[in-house]
Amino acid sequence: MKISRRDFLKWSVAAAVALNIDLDMDRVNTVLAAETDPPVIWLNGSGCSGCTISTLNVTNPTTIDNVLSSKISLKYDTTLMTAAGNTAMQTLEECANTYKGQFILVVEGAVPTGASGTYCIIGEQNGSPLTMEQAVLKYGPMAKYVVAAGTCASFGGVSGASSATGCKSVSKVLSGKTTNPVTNLSGCPVHPTVMVQTLLDLILTGAPAVDSNNRPTKYYGTTIHKKCERNGTGHVKQPGVYGCYKEVGCKGPICSNVCPSMKWNNGVSFCIAANQPCMGCANPAFPTNPLVDVVSSATKKTGDEKSEKANSSKTSSKVDIVSGATSKRG
Repeated sequence: MKISRRDFLKWSVAAAVALNIDLDMDRVNTVLAAETDPPVIWLNGSGCSGCTISTLNVTNPTTIDNVLSSKISLKYDTTLMTAAGNTAMQTLEECANTYKGQFILVVEGAVPTGASGTYCIIGEQNGSPLTMEQAVLKYGPMAKYVVAAGTCASFGGVSGASSATGCKSVSKVLSGKTTNPVTNLSGCPVHPTVMVQTLLDLILTGAPAVDSNNRPTKYYGTTIHKKCERNGTGHVKQPGVYGCYKEVGCKGPICSNVCPSMKWNNGVSFCIAANQPCMGCANPAFPTNPLVDVVSSATKKTGDEKSEKANSSKTSSKVDIVSGATSKRG
């Protein structure tokens, strides 16, 4: 027999009074929230699990233990759940079917599509391997909302930098197949507050206002440069020196994220504050960044120098051989 939340609370209070015991209503509400909120299914594709780790470090609006116990009903996440194998896959399937049209699907990592998606297998269903691509295509249309956690899921990111595995963003794989457009939460990794608060917003108020890249304007509406603590200071010629890094490849002027306002590691710091130019990790084009540009340039220069040296050595050898032969003839 199922009873309503109201009836359960009435029964709990009546029982507590009858038994003369203290009733911690906060704890009761915590349990109820965990069971009644629209559940979250979290799939891991081609990535490093960095967005999961980032989310675990959340401190604002609350800590992860409170998030998981009273704010969000996380039903499936292979990085965090104790279940594995058939039990885990059964949980995934049952949750998706029970809450069809209600649950939130979070996808972390890009989706490999090369070799029929076999570069990423998340488990087995009916005795056959289930690829990440198949899982996204199956559960994405069943979800009320789909969230791409991190730049790999949002735009391809590091995982999509190589064409070897055919990694694609979630929105490309699910184009035209979802109830609502995919919400992109880019960043490498996504900021923990952005991740958790977006899930809470989806549960409480629905789809957020988004920018041209389908990211919530609440978090991606302002460039890092505009809110950077070093905006207006003198430009410097090298990292490690206090000042604005705009002239040494900083992507802050063209990258929108919450780094200067929310910072990282419980609000301690962010890239520029640690004397490192912004890499633009929330941008669709990432991982193109200053470091890659510098390394690529240095590698090319070294390669050119080696090539010139080799050619010079070959020319010198030929001259020596000819000289020797001439000398012998003389």
